[in-house]
Amino acid sequence: MKSNKISILLAVAALIVSTLACAFGEPSLSNVRVAKDQDGAEVSSAFGTTDTVYVVSDVSNGVVGNVVASKWTIVSVEGYDPGFVIDEVDLTLDEDQLTYTVYFYFEPPEGGWPLGTYQVEVFFNGATVSTVQFTIQ
Repeated sequence: MKSNKISILLAVAALIVSTLACAFGEPSLSNVRVAKDQDGAEVSSAFGTTDTVYVVSDVSNGVVGNVVASKWTIVSVEGYDPGFVIDEVDLTLDEDQLTYTVYFYFEPPEGGWPLGTYQVEVFFNGATVSTVQFTIQ
């Protein structure tokens, strides 16, 4: 009977250790989305000329010093060359956290966004994670 209790205790301990090992994995960035809010709850790919556009991502196992970056460019807008860079922004994580959300936003220029298609490339520690597109209608 005593050996059964020890076996069960060892199995539970192994389960706890393996769960903690998975929880504290490599830092990563996922679920990149374009949204109408900083939480990324109102996902959308179409915006009006006066809307603020948010690009939201989820960080897992983030540590101080990780860098999330974005590069905003034009895909197809009348009067602009494709690939024209609108803005580039870097965010350096300033605390260790298992999971949290980061976002970039771009407010419309004076007079509103020109109609067309735009894209945002998102990087994590220098590597491209995702490229998302949105349209201004």
